[in-house]
Amino acid sequence: MSVKTQKAEYRKRFEEKIDELKWLYCEIYHNDVQGFEWLCDSMYDYYEKRDVSLKKLDRERVKDKDWYRSNKLLGMMLYTGAFAKTLKGVKEKLDYIESCGVNYVHLMPLLESPKGRDDGGYAVADFRKVQPELGTIEDLEDLTKEMHRKGISCCMDFVMNHTSEDHAWAKAARAGDPEARKRYYFYDNWDIPGQFEQTMPQVFPTTAPGNFTWLEDCRQVVMTTFYPYQWDLNYENCVVFNDMVGNMLFLANCGIDVIRLDAVPYIWKTLGTNCRNLPQVHTLVRMMRLIGEIVCPGVLLLGEVVMEPAKVVPYFGSVEKPECHMLYNVTTMASTWHTVATRDTALLKRQLDQVFVLPKDYVFLNYLRCHDDIGWGLDYGWMKQFGTDEVAHKKYLNDYLTGKWAGSDARGELYNDDPRLGDARLCGTTASLSGLEAALYEKDEAKAERAVKCIVMLHAYLLSQSGIPVLYSGDEIGQLNDYTYREDPDKRADSRYLHRGSFPWDAVEEKVPQKIFQALRALEKIRAAHEIFSMKAQASTFETGNGHVLGICRVLDGKKFVSYYNFSDAPERVDESALGDKKEFTDLVTGKKFSGDVREIGGYGYLWLYSEKDEAR
Repeated sequence: MSVKTQKAEYRKRFEEKIDELKWLYCEIYHNDVQGFEWLCDSMYDYYEKRDVSLKKLDRERVKDKDWYRSNKLLGMMLYTGAFAKTLKGVKEKLDYIESCGVNYVHLMPLLESPKGRDDGGYAVADFRKVQPELGTIEDLEDLTKEMHRKGISCCMDFVMNHTSEDHAWAKAARAGDPEARKRYYFYDNWDIPGQFEQTMPQVFPTTAPGNFTWLEDCRQVVMTTFYPYQWDLNYENCVVFNDMVGNMLFLANCGIDVIRLDAVPYIWKTLGTNCRNLPQVHTLVRMMRLIGEIVCPGVLLLGEVVMEPAKVVPYFGSVEKPECHMLYNVTTMASTWHTVATRDTALLKRQLDQVFVLPKDYVFLNYLRCHDDIGWGLDYGWMKQFGTDEVAHKKYLNDYLTGKWAGSDARGELYNDDPRLGDARLCGTTASLSGLEAALYEKDEAKAERAVKCIVMLHAYLLSQSGIPVLYSGDEIGQLNDYTYREDPDKRADSRYLHRGSFPWDAVEEKVPQKIFQALRALEKIRAAHEIFSMKAQASTFETGNGHVLGICRVLDGKKFVSYYNFSDAPERVDESALGDKKEFTDLVTGKKFSGDVREIGGYGYLWLYSEKDEAR
């Protein structure tokens, strides 16, 4: 495509979006036309610098707007250092990633962060530089080029809310630069911070209490919502927005396909509010969506909103004015582990019902485990009617999943434990939380078999949800907890490193890891081969007649998928009424015609049944 044609392409996109973008910008930044013009010039500059291959990919994705809604998409999140030491190492391991059936890789934070004060890489000191031990920006570009060649998309975190205190802006602010201080929330005394504290909840009340930090060297107070070394950016300053958009576009030009907007609900602060989910946040995200559609329309925005569905859904925006392309299904993860511990599927069924009734255009990323802890943000208002006491229930969940409860084989650890409120969060890999670690330690083959069944059943359930399933690296081979973090002075205070251990390459071909790997691959291939698993299908739960067994149904164009998931380690009887004419079904796992008898599901068992005829209802 000639330079002239490319300019025409950009001009067309720009003219389609510019009126709304300018209106939103001038509304939130009080008609700062100079700032807006600077932003527009910057946008075109990033478009010009965008590689020809990425522009070609943009055009392909614009033509196929549903490219990321396919049942063939399977994700994996991984830490570069833990998985393959460096970005070059990840490139060398792409064949393994392909063998997992994965075509969407989320590289966890890898930008430069100060050692010992990085919160897992979320205290960014330079948005345009990779942590030296992982490689360089050029290595990142080489990796994404090879990923694209193999048909693999790349996601990366974009920490929006704050920078590290080691960032150049923060250093200048600390040194007294008035313009740099305007990029943050600086105060001469505690008067205004004290007013903020009256309505702002604390994110980490035990490990990082309060939302402000006193800087003794410059005699100033600065807002630090998450940790004292993470200074909140002031998006009321248009320079902050302009520069952060520039950082986002820089990463897009490195070949990143999905920009994960970290902690996006927190980015706008207003005195007298809880400083979360404010209307201005949605204005900023909508502007970022418009900017992306102009400069790099093949790049998606993934919103990290760790809240209940009612607060998550607004980040999709509206059909006319969309915001994020995708969001995390956070509450379902917590509800899943609640179900593992209680063996009661009622809450999980309720949670899935809330998600399934949402418009099919809403794309959720679903997962069993992620890099973070599991917080028990469950629907205790609903559970209260059944006599559930929140504090006592959280204690039970944590006791069970850390193996303190009699008979539990789960092996997790607590994070941010607050015994007074019973509000601790949970850490641990899927395998260790499912009992595999305890079974292997005890050399109990029966327990190990049971744990493997639990792991496979959980993944079968994950793959039948609507959205994009994302594996946490290592789960595909049953990776266990890594307790060596306790020996590292930079990590031992943060138990989340329990499930962030180095990938056990030596164990990949062992019997148990291969048993899990092969079982998951078989399910993933089935999912990829049947459009009934795509986001076009209408999903719902159904009554199984047994509180231990979850039922999920999917319907599309006369085809029907009916599945059962037993969260108990014992066989459970179920109601077969959801199957209607049972003769029409095929067992997708065995490929055989269904025998017609479901009455009992084995311990941690599951059943995937498929019919080409909707009369089976």
